[in-house]
Amino acid sequence: MGDAKALASLLQRGVDPDTVDAQGNTLLILAAREGQTAALEALLKYRVRIDYRNPAGDSALMLAVLRGHDDAARALLKAGAQINHEGWAPLHYAAFEGRESMVETLLSAGADVNIKAPNLATPLMIAARNGHIEVVRRLLAVPATDLNALNDAGLAADVWALQNANTDIAELIQAERKRRGLPAPAIRVTIE
Repeated sequence: MGDAKALASLLQRGVDPDTVDAQGNTLLILAAREGQTAALEALLKYRVRIDYRNPAGDSALMLAVLRGHDDAARALLKAGAQINHEGWAPLHYAAFEGRESMVETLLSAGADVNIKAPNLATPLMIAARNGHIEVVRRLLAVPATDLNALNDAGLAADVWALQNANTDIAELIQAERKRRGLPAPAIRVTIE
């Protein structure tokens, strides 16, 4: 509920700061998910498992990013929350939701621009698919962004954008590929 004072009192009396609910969410994850920055900061004083991931694979930072709680996400980053890891990562969630300022914050904090999700999608692919043109522009501005990466369906970011009627985004990616002198990616087809 965001009552940081009551939470601090409970923590001082010995409540385990890594307590989990029935769904496997720690107090830190709950605070981050709900954008309760004061409660989150109270928990961080007790050496909580900052990078703990719930059974769905979400960390406190991931849920703060997903829900658009920038202050909570910045507090977690300042406390050393892990940015790059296996599975879905915070930059995937920022790209998925089109959170431009959080994309910038995560990139500045060292997020891997080409980190692969379980479906092999990169943040660029996810932003392109979902129609977040400003996030796509920001990711294209990073020279290391892989324009020819393919997801598990064999689609590059521009093709995935086209499949979702995001023609303006597909054109941006194709123009950047041309500017960099890159060939279009080879089509990958799996025959079973």
